Amino acid sequence: MFSSLRQRFSSHLRERSRRRARLVSKDGRCNIEFGNVEQSRFVFLVDIWTTILDLRWRYKMTIFISAFLGSWFLFGLLWYVVAYIHKDLPEFNPSINHTPCVENINGLTSAFLFSLETQVTIGYGFRCVTEQCATAIFLLIFQSILGVIINSFMCGAILAKISRSKNRAKTITFSKNAVISKRGGKLCLLIRVANLRKSLLIGSHIYGKLLKTTITPEGETIILDQVNIEFVVDAGNENLFFISPLTIYHIIDKNSPFFHMAAETILQQDFELVVFLDGTVEATSATCQVRTSYIPEEVLWGYRFAPIVSKTKEGKYRVDFQNFSKTVAVETPHCAFCLHNEKEAKAKEKKCYDNPGFVLSEVSETSDTKM
Repeated sequence: MFSSLRQRFSSHLRERSRRRARLVSKDGRCNIEFGNVEQSRFVFLVDIWTTILDLRWRYKMTIFISAFLGSWFLFGLLWYVVAYIHKDLPEFNPSINHTPCVENINGLTSAFLFSLETQVTIGYGFRCVTEQCATAIFLLIFQSILGVIINSFMCGAILAKISRSKNRAKTITFSKNAVISKRGGKLCLLIRVANLRKSLLIGSHIYGKLLKTTITPEGETIILDQVNIEFVVDAGNENLFFISPLTIYHIIDKNSPFFHMAAETILQQDFELVVFLDGTVEATSATCQVRTSYIPEEVLWGYRFAPIVSKTKEGKYRVDFQNFSKTVAVETPHCAFCLHNEKEAKAKEKKCYDNPGFVLSEVSETSDTKM
């Protein structure tokens, strides 16, 4: 009993480790790590805009808050220094006729509040700059200009993060599994993809990459070797009318890397099928890419997808997403090579062969009786 449980547990761990070993996750994230990069990380600061956009929201909001609080506190210190040098603070006991650089700055807290009012242009009117100090006027101009730059950059980065086309890709979904069955008399690998919004993706294009480890004739081992996988749709794989779920398929012919696989051996294969969908968002005209991947355990041999589109009595077309990833078992050849040989055998049966060496000779009838 314990040995069977141990075997199940070990097989479960092996399956989990194998499922984790994938380059692209189901939601499109790339599982890759860069090590021993010779270039310094400061090179990412050269393209600071892209670096900020690629940050996660928690880091972006931390930078957003730190940028404003840091600038307010820094200029608050500068305003306090101006007031200290000009002896406007109460500890210097200024005379009644003394005109301060900034009215009503009594300490570091009031200097911070004046910095906040200046940069965000609140302007309560209680604290204000006088014409007594040119330094204070210059500092006011400099903080106003820098505040506009910080506001523009940070607010623009947040707006670009929200409106990024990457978020549009989350409303494009792929089927959980890929299936292999006959379609149009050919053995095909089929995947279902759906657009969850009514707005279209303009100029959509679907293609795939098969990632596997190969060994070249020279003995070189190539990990993540990429092989092009062509996907087609009945209406064509260019400029898809992507308003309803589509079933894309790859024809398994002699040029396909799936040609030498069979239903009994596909689970022993080591590959990852990555599917890409490129398109332009109709609302923003921004390009986006959706991707997902399938490992051998997620490729079902001898199945097809259940129907998903129906027509109601009112004349409307209804898409039932409950059957989106549902599959149905169908009769399927256990390998593409067998289907190919079967077709060749049937084609030979229909052909008629002539023997050029065969000559038909006519025999004349003779009679032995004489009249």
